[in-house]
Amino acid sequence: MSLRHIIWFVADQLRADSVGCFGNEAVSTPHMDALAREGAAFSEAYCQNPVCTPSRCSFLTGWYPHTQGHRTMQHMMRADDPDILQTMKDAGYEVVWAGRNDFIPGSRSKEPYCDHYFNGIDLEDHVHDQRSPGPAAFGAGRSSAEPSPVMRGFESPYSFYLGTLPDGSLAHGYDANCVSAVIDFLDRYEGDRPLFIYCTLMNPHPPYVCEDSRLAEVKRERMPSRRPDVEALDGKPEMLSKLRERQGLSGWGEPQWDELRATYLGMVGFFDLQLGRLVDKLRERGLYDDTSLFVFSDHGDYTGDYGIVEKAQNTFEDPLTRVPLIVKPSADITVQAGLHKELVELVDLPATTAEIAGIELPYDQFGVSLVGAISHGEAPHDAVFCEGGRLPGETQAMEPYHEPPFPYWPRQSIQHEEGPAHLKAHMVRMGDLKYVWRMEESDELYDLEKDPLETRNQIANPDYRDHVTRLRERLLRHLIETGDRVPEKMDSRF
Repeated sequence: MSLRHIIWFVADQLRADSVGCFGNEAVSTPHMDALAREGAAFSEAYCQNPVCTPSRCSFLTGWYPHTQGHRTMQHMMRADDPDILQTMKDAGYEVVWAGRNDFIPGSRSKEPYCDHYFNGIDLEDHVHDQRSPGPAAFGAGRSSAEPSPVMRGFESPYSFYLGTLPDGSLAHGYDANCVSAVIDFLDRYEGDRPLFIYCTLMNPHPPYVCEDSRLAEVKRERMPSRRPDVEALDGKPEMLSKLRERQGLSGWGEPQWDELRATYLGMVGFFDLQLGRLVDKLRERGLYDDTSLFVFSDHGDYTGDYGIVEKAQNTFEDPLTRVPLIVKPSADITVQAGLHKELVELVDLPATTAEIAGIELPYDQFGVSLVGAISHGEAPHDAVFCEGGRLPGETQAMEPYHEPPFPYWPRQSIQHEEGPAHLKAHMVRMGDLKYVWRMEESDELYDLEKDPLETRNQIANPDYRDHVTRLRERLLRHLIETGDRVPEKMDSRF
């Protein structure tokens, strides 16, 4: 019997509606689109937190962010927390980790988590390295980016927009290096053990910058309309209004927003290009049919919707929380190929991986295997969830403060203020209804069938009163069921 290999190929800040197979007609994503035709493409997949670290801690464990308090950018996995990387290594898989971290402290050794670690800066095997690359490494070479003429006079440190680079500028950048490291490993792989590869890239995380040819591929006339600016809407959370004010982009018109959005789609195209390199190597080495390939993102990006860029920690519109998830299973697994509408969560990934690998997860977690959905379209959930924010006075949950013109100053300054903007919120979606419970400000309810752009908050509409009650009760049950976990190891009473 052939070995069953598993690869997680992960984007950073990739929204679902920016991929061709999920309906975007402007972008060039031929490799993701091809996988979606061959495998299962989940159009209604949700992350469990709209920023990097909590989301990654969640999808690597199968826990929700609140379960162990992994709900900030600074509270990462503890040394004794279980996760899918260690689980696969202990099960006999040869584990390769290339690229982004954001789930364990940078000073901690990668050795318990993998057999081979590639830091994205060079192509050497650094499993014993204690450090991940710092933020400066991710921006290498981007200082030479040229903004479009339409952006001149509209520069802002809070827009995250840089422009374009000459073709080839990113050929030895962070993402390309990560994929090159995996390709080099596959060239040396001798087939002794099954592989679990965790390849996690930067694109399309801001700053918004891409190579000239990637931007040229974007069909601007087919870009979807931008969601209305938040000041034109009622019932939106204070976090969005404050971000809109402090990012200071109200003077931008559609030409500027279109340039930023096109650049983001060019970054999506670059991510897709890296996926194509990996797929080509799997085919060349004869590993493709024996590999289950998962392509997804940790969360999305506003990309100008509501007049805002980047992300927030406690807002849950689909641009942030609905992510692409494509699973091309190995050839021996039945697949219902094409688009899937079942509600799924990233928290389901460890359970799905374990079933494909034929192993048991050795710890309690809350995800559900998606193999039934992949093979037969079985709905794994009646509801999906996302969460974020902090309690009043919970200063340890704030990001460290940086003075202007630091690009994250708008978000960080809001977190350091009193008031409802950064407080806890929880989202639940059932069917086409999305409900958000908020601490100290109005809740939200959106009918995604009638209002897919989430512009009309129906929380006060009496026609939805019974639906609100049902969604609140479902959210309460979820929080009770997942509110904590009892550790596997018992303590002696004597």
